[in-house]
Amino acid sequence: MKENLKKKAGLTETFLLNELKNCSTSDSLREIMQYAVLNGGKRLRPVLLLSVYELFDSNIEKAVPYAAALEMIHSYSLVHDDLPSMDNDDLRRGKPTCHKQFSEFGAILAGDALLNLSFETMLKYAKEFPLERALSAMACIGEASGAKGMCAGQMSDMEQSVSDFESLCKMYRGKTGALLKAALVSGGILGGADSDTVRLLEQFADKIGLIFQIKDDVLDVTADEKTLGKPVFSDEKNQKITFVSQYGITQCEQLIDTYKNEALEMLDSLEQTIGKNGSADFLRKLTVYMAERNY
Repeated sequence: MKENLKKKAGLTETFLLNELKNCSTSDSLREIMQYAVLNGGKRLRPVLLLSVYELFDSNIEKAVPYAAALEMIHSYSLVHDDLPSMDNDDLRRGKPTCHKQFSEFGAILAGDALLNLSFETMLKYAKEFPLERALSAMACIGEASGAKGMCAGQMSDMEQSVSDFESLCKMYRGKTGALLKAALVSGGILGGADSDTVRLLEQFADKIGLIFQIKDDVLDVTADEKTLGKPVFSDEKNQKITFVSQYGITQCEQLIDTYKNEALEMLDSLEQTIGKNGSADFLRKLTVYMAERNY
């Protein structure tokens, strides 16, 4: 698994490096954009997109621009998430956050630029796919990034409008789950998945989105800052409602285990839908990793 993960992350990293290096902008803005994106990170969303695409086409290099575009969107969201008006964090991926390293206005503008560059990138490479697939994948990613997805979830988080289990799940499906789902679904769309397969990918994505976020909540109160690469007890400091604050660590670990098993069952169904050429073994290992990770 580690070699597969490293390969997909490496392809994304190389593309990002070249794309940002050749981005036509001021040196100061480019520096902040590069700092935000090339500052470590798991590259989980690109890996998910490429792993699903690989179920349909072994030539994953074709899908790398879309995978990299997702990472640009994810990185922009982290830059804005760390701002004083949001979570007001000083550390990200073990280094000073963008507004601490540079300036608040620079961080805002770099985030804006990364979001726009992501769609420029997808448009630039759309010709590598049948037009309908390229546009559908872009629409999926755009919806997940905006008012129906990530931004809506973040708004609920900032407004602290969560009151029960269902509203907490809904917030996280937007804040964290939407972009994870976009990675999986857009990878399938680019590969030519039919509607039944896309539906299974959406259901699988819902489970791993919750796994990832609940695990994040747990790590925020159990990990150390050096291992995590960002401040611990950040949610408590900001008086955020989380799964841990509402249900405790033990119940959260039980939820993670339940969702992990359900996600693995969905991968069995996914394999049956795709047929003999589509092995989901890597996605199985990735699901277990997400549930058991310590950073």
